[in-house]
Order: sequence, then structure tokens, then C-alpha cells
Amino acid sequence: MASAAEDDYICPVCCEIFKAPVLLSCSHSFCKECLQQFWRTKDTPECPVCRRRSSREEPPYNLALKNLCESFLKERNERHSSEEICSLHSEKLKLFCLEDKQPVCLVCRDSQQHDNHKFRPISEAVSSYKVQQMCLVSHVKKKYRITASVDRVHFMNIRITASVDCVSSAPVILDPNTANPWLVLSDDLTSVRNCRNKQPLPDNPERFDFYPCVLGSEGFNSGTHCWDVEVKQSQRWCLGVTAASNLGKGCDFCNTDVWSVEYHLSGRYIGSGFRVKRQLDRVRVYLYYDRGTVSFSDPVTNTHLHTFTATFTHTLFPFFYCFDSLRILPFNSQ
Repeated sequence: MASAAEDDYICPVCCEIFKAPVLLSCSHSFCKECLQQFWRTKDTPECPVCRRRSSREEPPYNLALKNLCESFLKERNERHSSEEICSLHSEKLKLFCLEDKQPVCLVCRDSQQHDNHKFRPISEAVSSYKVQQMCLVSHVKKKYRITASVDRVHFMNIRITASVDCVSSAPVILDPNTANPWLVLSDDLTSVRNCRNKQPLPDNPERFDFYPCVLGSEGFNSGTHCWDVEVKQSQRWCLGVTAASNLGKGCDFCNTDVWSVEYHLSGRYIGSGFRVKRQLDRVRVYLYYDRGTVSFSDPVTNTHLHTFTATFTHTLFPFFYCFDSLRILPFNSQ
């Protein structure tokens, strides 16, 4: 949940932290790309908030706001790296959901996803459930003063990486508004197939119109996240993450702000991602936003494929290039 201070850094159009903010003569600021998208739908360049007509079609950058946003993001990332923070709501993880077997924040507790669920304080959950792993997350041990005699006590089914980071493994749900017209999504929005026929869908700004791609419905701007993708039914695939600022229009999508692995049976590739030389059954994606890495592995053979390192400043979305069919699996699938 955004604090009063954070509200000052949020674009009124996309409701995200400003990216390349520009300033209108009416004193309202917007992400440059958000403003341009809004103006494409209008006959005149007007302010999305007060509707006052802009005297300039290329408004100047709001450099002061840009610097403030960068400082805010840096401070927030540093704070998140030292605290247990909910990746969905940027709130502290204070509760443990007994139904879903995962730590949640107070906002999660009141959400529809956890209707009629039972919760316990995390400190109680630590002493109530036995761990499946060999060691505890180090900062959890320190916070709750867990001694060596209870090292086997932990949250049931909490996912822990080799580097003992807390992982958010909430299922990735596909966004139908971004799906290329050639793609058909399953009813539960976890599978996609290429029907080889263009469907009559609205050409909204976020929809891919060149590549057969679709984005995940949730973006990430902090924390650690993981998801598995079943690719064994596809002879050509590409998947990973991309920045929210990278629109899916045209053939330039794969050129910038994309971190991916890809495979093509014939050896022809679509972008500059890491090229897998053999067909796989599954691919596991690890996004360490605060650390600035995206890592890919083969969970079937427990083989590392590739790791990208970057400085993330935009919200990142999972993306999927589907030539045949793909299915997103829960992180703990065997």
C-alpha cells in the first residue's frame, strides 16, 4: 500500500513510480510514455488530469522529480533488502496463512485471495511447523532468536533458494490484454497456445501485434520471485522478464530491456537472449530484483542455464513467446 510520501512519486496514469517524467504547463507530471499513449487516443494534447490543453507536443522532462524518484527507489530497495517485505503490497510480512502455508502482510490478509483463511503471527508459525530444508533463513533466525536447538523449526513449505533468500512463489497469471491475437489463453490464465489464426481482438496499447507473446498480469519492482514454465510441447520458445516501459508493438520488442532464454529447433532465434542448445521439459526463472539478477535453470536436471546481471529501475513483467504451447507451473512442482 502506497504511503503518503510514495503517492508523490506515482504517475496518475499508470499508477507506478514515475519513469522519465515530463511536466505540462498546468503543473501536472506524467511518465513520458504514459502521456504519449494517452494523447494517441485524443484529438488534442490535453492533460489526463485537468483536461487543460498542452501548449507543447513535446513537454520538457521534470528533472527534479526524476531525481527524487530515483532516490526514493534506491532508498526503498535498500529498505526492502533488509526487511521481510510483501512483494505485492510493500508491507511487512507479519502473518502466516495456514491454508496457503506462506507468510503474508496485513493487506494480503484482507484480500480476496485469502478469504476465510486462518492466520497466525509469524513468530508463532516458526515454533509450530517443521522445516523441510536443512537450514533456516539467516535473517529470520536472527529476528526471532531461534537457537541451535530448534534449527529444524521453520515455516512449512516456505521456498528457500540456495542463497537463503525468501522467495515469493505466487502463481504467475497471464494478462489477456497483452496477448497477441494469434494466442489463446486457458480459462485459468496459466496456459497459452498458438492457434495459427488471428482473432478479432481490440488493438489496445499493451497488446503484442508482431511477436506471439503475452505478459504476466503482475509486475515486480522489489523482492525475489520464481516461476516454472513447461516448454516440452513447443519446438520454439522464448521466456523471461521485460521492463514495463518496453511496449509490445512492432518488431523492436526483443532489442532492449529484455532478459530471456530461448530455444528454436532449427537454430533460428528471435532476439539477443541466452540460446539453449537442446530442448527442455521445463525452465525455472528466478528474478532477484533488488540484487539485479535474472537466473534461469533446468529444474528437471537441476542445471543452471544462464544468469543476467543488470540495474533494474522499472517494474518487470514475466513474458512468454509462444510458437506452439506453454504452461506455467507452481514453483514447487516436481
